Order: sequence, then C-alpha cells, then structure tokens
Amino acid sequence: MSAPSWIKSLLAFDRDGDVFCIREPAPNTVERLFGGLIAAQSLGAAGATVDGDKIPQSLHLYFVRGGRYDTDVEFRVTRIRDGRAFATRQVSASQDGKVILEMIASFHAPEPGADWQPATAPMLEFDAAVPKNPQIDFGDMFDVRTRAVDDSEFAVPPFWIRTREPVEDDPLVRACTLTFMSDLGPVPTALPPTIRLRPDLGFATSLDHSIWFHRPFRPEVWHRYELRAANHNDSRGLTTGSLLDESGVLIASVSQEALWRIDSSRRVSTL
Repeated sequence: MSAPSWIKSLLAFDRDGDVFCIREPAPNTVERLFGGLIAAQSLGAAGATVDGDKIPQSLHLYFVRGGRYDTDVEFRVTRIRDGRAFATRQVSASQDGKVILEMIASFHAPEPGADWQPATAPMLEFDAAVPKNPQIDFGDMFDVRTRAVDDSEFAVPPFWIRTREPVEDDPLVRACTLTFMSDLGPVPTALPPTIRLRPDLGFATSLDHSIWFHRPFRPEVWHRYELRAANHNDSRGLTTGSLLDESGVLIASVSQEALWRIDSSRRVSTL
C-alpha cells in the first residue's frame, strides 16, 4: 500500500523510550473516546516494545474512566517479562495525568502443536444477513451485515464485518484492528435478553475487556462476530463470544463486562 491504512495511522505515536503519545482525531459526532480505539492503541504501544518474533496472544484491560477526542493520550509501557517464548507488558493510558485505561498483554512466539476447536453452528448465516450502516465511531471504515430485525443505531451481534480497505500484512497491526472491531458489539449484547435495546434505556459503558488471539486474522475478508449474554446483576452485564472467519475457523475469543444503569421506567420486556 502506498499510504498507511486507517488503523496504521491511528498507531503513529510520538515515542520517548517506552512512553508513547498520540493526539486522538477530532470526532464527527461524539465527544467520548471510543474504547476500542484506545484499546487498539494500547496494544500497539505494548507490541512496539516486543521482539518481532512474538505476536499478540491475549490482552485483559479495564476502562478506568472516559476519554476525550482531540486531546493527547500518553501510553506508558512497563516491561513485565521477556522470556524465550513469551513476553508480558503492562500499559497505562492517561489524559491530562488521569488514567483512562489499564492493560496487561501477552505476546507469544508461534510454535507447532495441536490445532483444534469445537464445531459450532452459526448464529447468523451470511446469506441471511443484510447490509447496515451503524452509527458508530469510524463506522465508515467497515462493511457490516446484521440480522434484518436489528433496528438499533448500533450493530448488535451476531453480525458479519470486514474492513473496507486492506490493512498492512503485519500481525501486530492486524491484532490492533481486531481489538478495535471487538468493542463494537459487547455493550448492547450485555443486556438481559428480556430487555429490549432502545436509545433512552439508560446509561451504559464498557468496564473491562479481554481477547484471546487464536489464529491469523485478515481484516479485509468477512468475519462473523458472535456474542452471548452470560450474566446480568448489580447493574453489570457479562458477554462472551467469538470472531470466526467465513469457513467457521475460530480467530479470537472475546469477553466483556458492561455497566448498565437502566431507568426502571424504560424497561420493556421482550417476552
């Protein structure tokens, strides 16, 4: 590619040792920083301090407080361990001296071994999915196909997704792309199935997020993103799921807990 991809451009840090800084782009419609963006950038900063033979294996993070666009973000990387097969990094992302995200990430040098995954039936067949333009940050970077009944302003999993333009053939950049994409659907899925999603339902935000990177990822081809509500209590909803390619190969596993402060007068049962 003659010019950097959109995700590569979002990883263009100013670096001073293991401290990385970037000014987030000005938004089109929202002020609150998209969690998937700051997560992807945190993984990119961590990966920049790791030997090139090790690629992302997993990450676990907390969204500590909301961030803002058009403001500098500092990513401070701590080198926890560098082993022969694994490397571990901690990342603290902050704005104006206040931490907005804490991440721990592991990197692994690929090695031979068994390759297995359980066989599962698709939650949404590609031919049954319909094109949609969800009102999400950087939504114009993706093609999305959802269930015909998804009338929300978001994209509610299960859905199919791909980047509209190719992304560099770089395992770290592609893992950052996956990280960005993985935050597009968990919050609405974390609602109990008995409560219908609606814009005035209440306040919602991501609390924490985990990804396990299983197999190579090609962002420009269609992938099926499936999430399931696993629990909801104490105003917190847990969702778990998978990102699979067109052949049903498991590319990554995802889990997220979201905060849902639901206005009791707005609860509508789907039963």
